Amino acid sequence: MQRVPVWEGLGRYDLPSLELQLHIASMAGDTETHIRDRAENAHVIRQPFLIGVSGGTASGKSSVCEKIMEMLGQNKIDHTQRQVAILSQDSFYKVLTPDQKAKAQKGQYNFDHPDAFDNELIMQTLRLILQGKSVQIPVYDFVTHSRKDEFVTVYPADVVLFEGILMFYSQEIRDLFQMKLFVDTDPDTRLSRRVLRDISERGRELEQVLAQYITFVKPAFEEFCLPTKKYADVIIPRGADNLVAINLIVQHIQDILNGGLNKRHNGCTNGHSTPRQRRTSESSSRPH
Repeated sequence: MQRVPVWEGLGRYDLPSLELQLHIASMAGDTETHIRDRAENAHVIRQPFLIGVSGGTASGKSSVCEKIMEMLGQNKIDHTQRQVAILSQDSFYKVLTPDQKAKAQKGQYNFDHPDAFDNELIMQTLRLILQGKSVQIPVYDFVTHSRKDEFVTVYPADVVLFEGILMFYSQEIRDLFQMKLFVDTDPDTRLSRRVLRDISERGRELEQVLAQYITFVKPAFEEFCLPTKKYADVIIPRGADNLVAINLIVQHIQDILNGGLNKRHNGCTNGHSTPRQRRTSESSSRPH
């Protein structure tokens, strides 16, 4: 008996149907694989790229960070969805004792000394950030010299800018930054900015501001802050006015956000990654 190929017995319209069924089955298999891959990638912890920004008082550290956010268009995005986050060392001043607070009210407490900051809390916060978790940042009141009974939520981001006068002083903290920037501004400019800020924003008297600057701020800068300039990868003269330097930094960050540079994280593919998905159910304001 002559054998007939199976497909000849299906009729002229059956072959396309068979191909379609096979194609649909193939697509279903691809979809299952895609869903499985997405489920696996959902558990991948991507470590953010940490950038430390240091410099003397009123050198323009915050302004540089804000300019970077502006040029990246991140300031127009809801804080829960931002790929770039900003933290300030000023949020991590220690809780003062009654005696210390009394001195602070008279301008006799050294807020520019390394011991004024809660480095243990800073380390705990950075570790949580590196684990891809949201963090609660204290809010410091410079008028009353105390922490408020509120916190600011910082959501997981692909790049985190952490600015402060002594960000590079502690080696333990310094070594966590993958890029270190130092904002280098003329001392007279910094002094004039600080005087205006402390009088208008913090209710200080001119004599108290100048006395505190001469007694604590200037000596602390020369002893603790200025020597850390040697650790900087990029020095930014004139602060936020130096658009050339900021443009270069923005381009570097943009490459990171686009996955164009290697990230030190677990589960990456070929050394690259895509920006993480962030929650939208929570809300809070961004830290100053």
